[in-house]
Formats: sequence, C-alpha cells, structure tokens
Amino acid sequence: MKRFHVHVAVNNLAESTRFYSAMFGAEPSVLKTDYAKWMLDDPRINFAISERSGQPGVNHLGFQVESDAELEEVHARLQTAGTNIEAEKAANCCYATSDKYWVNDPAGIAWESFRSLDRIPFYGEDNHDAKQESVATDSGGCGISCCPTPAMSATVAEVNATAKSCCNG
Repeated sequence: MKRFHVHVAVNNLAESTRFYSAMFGAEPSVLKTDYAKWMLDDPRINFAISERSGQPGVNHLGFQVESDAELEEVHARLQTAGTNIEAEKAANCCYATSDKYWVNDPAGIAWESFRSLDRIPFYGEDNHDAKQESVATDSGGCGISCCPTPAMSATVAEVNATAKSCCNG
C-alpha cells in the first residue's frame, strides 16, 4: 500500500515540530536534531520536516511504497509520462537506506518514489557526526542535504548531481 510523502524545509525545527504535533494530534515517530517525521494513518502520509535548506517551503513530494513490485509499478507509470527519471539504489538519506526514483514534474517540483530498506544512524553518507544520533527511530522520507532541492529551471540530472554526493557516495 502506498503512502503519500511530503517533505517541508523549515527554519526552526523545534517550533515547527510543536506546530505539526498539535496539528496532527501526534508526536513525531522520528525526531532528530535536524529532522522530524510523522507516519500518519489518517490521512495515510509520511510527513517530514528538516532544517537542511536555506529556503523554507515544500522541498519535494512523493510516494513511499512497501515492496519492490510497488516501486517498479510507480517507475513504469513514470516512464509512460515521458519524464527524465533518476534512479538511486541503496541511497543513504534521511536516516534510512532506500531504493528511489526521482523526477521533476512540468512545473519543476521534485517527486520521489521510494522503498525504505533499513534504518541508519545518520542523515546521509557525509553526516556521521554525533549530533545526528537518534532520539527516536524509524525509516523513510528524505530531505535537503542528501536529496534534490530543485530550482524551477533545473533538470532532474542537474538536481541529482548534488544529491549523488550524499545519497550515492
């Protein structure tokens, strides 16, 4: 079953965590020094926030899937849309290892389709410092330093050139 994913860049994680916890009526399932995530069932959403961007607002949208078959189904649909698709296998990002596909829609909004494979104790491959250690654990989602932050005119390939330095090593 698919879960809708939204990642929002914020300026103040503590303030935003309080706001979204009140709005959702739930505490985050993952809370780090730079990242928080709610895995909600009503509505079924993976909602993440992080302080890893200079620009607040929607960072990217996506779908989290539970199986390889679902991920390949989404990939096949993207191929029929005629978009430039960037694949990332075993990407270390947002405290998880995931297989992913990235595309930009015609307006330049980044869309991530992913399946989380495992939890990791750091945000991305280049972030192993102690402040990244876990307060709570879960997997999935993504964010700013290891994932694309597309400019409206950037292509998926241009955006992912930055992402590959973290997510693919």
